[in-house]
Amino acid sequence: MRLFKIALRNIFRNKRRSAMTGSAVAVATVAVLIFGAFISYMFAAFQTNVVQRAGHLTVFRTGYFLFGAGNPAAYGIGDYRSVMKLIGDDPVLKQKIWVMTPSLALYGIAGNFSNDTSKTFVGIGVVPSDRERMRQWNEFGAGRPFVPDSKLSDDDSTRGTIGVGLARILGFCGPLKVPNCPVLPAEVKSPTKQVAALNDQFTDLVAQDVPPPEASRAGGMPTVDLLAATAGGAPNVVSLRLSGADPQSVKEFDDNYVGMHLGLAQQLLYGRGEHKITSIVLQLNHSDEMSVVRARLASLFKEHNLDLEVRDFAELNPFYTQTRSFFGAVFLFIALIMGVIVLFTVVNTMSMTVMERTTEIGMTRALGVRRRSIRRQFITEGWMLGAIGATAGIAVAYVVATLVNNAGLSWTPPANVTPIPLKLFLFNRLTLVAATWIGLVLMATLAAFIPANRAAKLPVVDALRHV
Repeated sequence: MRLFKIALRNIFRNKRRSAMTGSAVAVATVAVLIFGAFISYMFAAFQTNVVQRAGHLTVFRTGYFLFGAGNPAAYGIGDYRSVMKLIGDDPVLKQKIWVMTPSLALYGIAGNFSNDTSKTFVGIGVVPSDRERMRQWNEFGAGRPFVPDSKLSDDDSTRGTIGVGLARILGFCGPLKVPNCPVLPAEVKSPTKQVAALNDQFTDLVAQDVPPPEASRAGGMPTVDLLAATAGGAPNVVSLRLSGADPQSVKEFDDNYVGMHLGLAQQLLYGRGEHKITSIVLQLNHSDEMSVVRARLASLFKEHNLDLEVRDFAELNPFYTQTRSFFGAVFLFIALIMGVIVLFTVVNTMSMTVMERTTEIGMTRALGVRRRSIRRQFITEGWMLGAIGATAGIAVAYVVATLVNNAGLSWTPPANVTPIPLKLFLFNRLTLVAATWIGLVLMATLAAFIPANRAAKLPVVDALRHV
């Protein structure tokens, strides 16, 4: 206890220098904590956005993840209702699942023949009420508040949405009232003879497979015609009444996206055959239960000889993993820089302290104090400088986090197309706070070891003659 009292008294012998050193440690602490809190919130918001769209885990037929994009119909899950019942009735899984819903992915050509335009599309067939419930998941309290979306309905399988990019390409900006969306130029509305011939063939298919345009446009909704090959290889066409355009986070996906009712997607892809799905999406109550649920699903499928596999959202969204790795590396880099600043600041301060107190060190050694006691005293002073500065930095960081969280700021993170509230996750990140405090205090202690060791090795006679 006496050692700490002496060290604290020595720190306040030169208040200005000690304050500058403590301030450097405090600034480093604030920088690391604020950036770490921002990254924590960004990861939480990013994961929330991904899980709201794609769930935590997805069940596919074995091989779909690697090869299914080339032929989704060949990797369909038949009798999927029995599979979902098996999962839902399992005593381990039913307590952990928030939403379980079927989904169907398909590819084809979308056409707006009032403008003589067409484009390949990527279609997603969903159960609207299930997807709406998935959007309510927000375990971390990050992201936008839930706002109901009525673009899709369980009761009307003919309604759907498209990406803003696809709406622009097909000339639906005006009918859908999409803001900041350029109108299709008039000169591109006159197709070439070859394109006109293809459009005529497509129009013939539409006339054979779907109701007349006037009937399908009931309610004033514009209609897009979708062409795809069925599981048997025959062409099939359905009409989709567009209730709106939803922007997507990636331009390539935005230029191809079509969202529709699961029943309509099955009708397009399977026609009169058995209606299957390509995936079963599972959204859990808590993200930390993914490994347990995944292991249980694998065991369940093996037990019932089901040719199914499970993938988590990180595997299905590599951009999520890449973004986490990138910002994790940036955080480590900033923490390293702050640590080096603390190191050199404390080394400089303690070196000057040793130089000023050389005579005092000589007198202390002449009175019989051993070298290790001298070394311990200066190391303790460095430790206390780091501890005081880091503690003050934590207090300032909490104040900054409170101000930011109540300022009403917003930003657009990766994989989002609309702004979300900007928050700093610091108050519930005790591990981050503790690790920062320990790391910077340890860095200050190590920095003090070099001048402390030099002070301990000073010859007594030379120290007493120092002026």
